[in-house]
Amino acid sequence: MKPVIKKIVSLCACLALAAAALPAAAHHSTTMFDHSQSVSISGVVKEVQWTNPHVAIFVYGTTKGSTEPTLWLLEMTSPGNLVRAGGWSRNAVKPGDKVTVDLSPLRDGRKGGALKKITLVDTGQFYTADIRAQERANLEETPAK
Repeated sequence: MKPVIKKIVSLCACLALAAAALPAAAHHSTTMFDHSQSVSISGVVKEVQWTNPHVAIFVYGTTKGSTEPTLWLLEMTSPGNLVRAGGWSRNAVKPGDKVTVDLSPLRDGRKGGALKKITLVDTGQFYTADIRAQERANLEETPAK
């Protein structure tokens, strides 16, 4: 093979590898949330964005000890992950629902965080965004014989 063709083939292979790595680099981490802390809010769902890559729920509510309602942004995983994990659907939580929410707050102090659990006040029905905890119940080990 001629040296020029070898260089072109090598360059194409490198470009293909670089392009294949882009989707992995595009995903962000969850380090913006302080998972060692938990905040609880009570309020009313204003909006649900059931879209990829992350479902978002906006709740107009207050924290314990606060009297001034604020708009909170709650982020979760993708719709597909929530459906597969069990219980969630596009209409599980709707605008106007009265809710209590447990979340891991944003580290920068803004009103938002990673949803841990949301409970519908009127029915007591609750949903979590902890995919691993929801899957554990279905992964029970059978005793070895």
